[in-house]
Amino acid sequence: MRLEAITWDRLVDRLVERLLELKPADGSPWPRIAFDGAPAAAPGDLAARVHEALRVRGRPSLAVATDGFLRPASVRLEHGHQDVDAYYDGWLDTGALWREVFGPLEPGGDGRVLPDLLDPVTDRATRSPYVQLPPGGLLLLHGPLLLRHWFPFDLTVHLLLSPGALRRRTPEADHWTLPAFGRYQDETDPAGTADVLVRADDPRRPAWSG
Repeated sequence: MRLEAITWDRLVDRLVERLLELKPADGSPWPRIAFDGAPAAAPGDLAARVHEALRVRGRPSLAVATDGFLRPASVRLEHGHQDVDAYYDGWLDTGALWREVFGPLEPGGDGRVLPDLLDPVTDRATRSPYVQLPPGGLLLLHGPLLLRHWFPFDLTVHLLLSPGALRRRTPEADHWTLPAFGRYQDETDPAGTADVLVRADDPRRPAWSG
């Protein structure tokens, strides 16, 4: 796939132009967008910038981090703190995401979304209030390993790091997670399946597929 160099500001502008015209194929009034990438690629930063750019243009959106929908520590750490298979298959509470985020945004839903459920640091319920996303508002879901689930995204953005960049930019304490991202590449091919690919090896000089 051919990638072109771009600045982050211009990339955000181009993405927002596309999102303002996005119409969900299933008839939902709420476009749902994935910002997929390893933590080292900072997909949440890009989602936050897109959220702000949409706000300036008068379009409501809600950025939701998958970190707020992890399973309780007693479940996700059942096989230890560094179990790669559990990280890949068992950390994310997909049922809660379907119930609290995607379900309300289906055709006929009420648009009432829970932005987070569990604080991954304290392992306690966040007790955050529900957010009413008006028709036309966009869901910006960001986190790792997103495209291996059957979530009903209307546009997917994958932030790609080469294996070397991923290792360099991942804290050493989290290097145990790296095999999960190798497996993700092999099984899901996010770079080949995402609607928009952003190469972020050098955080100062991104490139994208346009």
